[in-house]
Amino acid sequence: MTHRLAVLISGSGTNLQAILDAIDNGSLDAHVALVLSNRADAGGLQRARRAGVDTAVIDHRDYSDRPAFDHAMIGELDARGADTVVLAGFMRILSSDFVRHYDGRLINIHPSLLPLHRGLHTHARALEAGDREHGCSIHFVTEELDGGPLIAQARLPILTNDTPETLSKRVQECEHGLYPEVLQWRAAGRLRLTTQGVALDGEILPPQGRQWAPAVSH
Repeated sequence: MTHRLAVLISGSGTNLQAILDAIDNGSLDAHVALVLSNRADAGGLQRARRAGVDTAVIDHRDYSDRPAFDHAMIGELDARGADTVVLAGFMRILSSDFVRHYDGRLINIHPSLLPLHRGLHTHARALEAGDREHGCSIHFVTEELDGGPLIAQARLPILTNDTPETLSKRVQECEHGLYPEVLQWRAAGRLRLTTQGVALDGEILPPQGRQWAPAVSH
């Protein structure tokens, strides 16, 4: 049976597009069963509709609290039979109940080399800190914000003339290559979360996950 993905977005959906493109070119053997957004004006919804993917909007402002909003999302996602729930620029903090419900099936991408620079404005913070390298991290989601077990990281050097904008663009190139590859590991049954840590092909990965070398322009 084809691995079913549900993708959660809040914005333009560039990582969603990378996932859809990977499915289209055959490098990701999966099906996007649903794209769900908390914002009706999220540009990624149009990307999904152009690809013939079902969409749903659940506006967090319509709910009295975070658990109620998350419960509504759970109902929509479970109705689609999602094998993996993919966070791709979803800008809401998830409740403990939501995270526990999808334990081992909930994956996020973050634009920094975790555990460095959790939260927002990661590119500016990396430059301000004088970091020599930057990148992105993919991890299983736990109740600790941006603190779940790491699956993979892509690293790139910070250049002397980098700005937050140029760094963001280069990191996005990494994200668009790495996310579909990690999701293919899931789709092929190679990747899972165990009590010992993240397992790929039955082997426990090191704490920083699999290191991925991108071919990106400098």
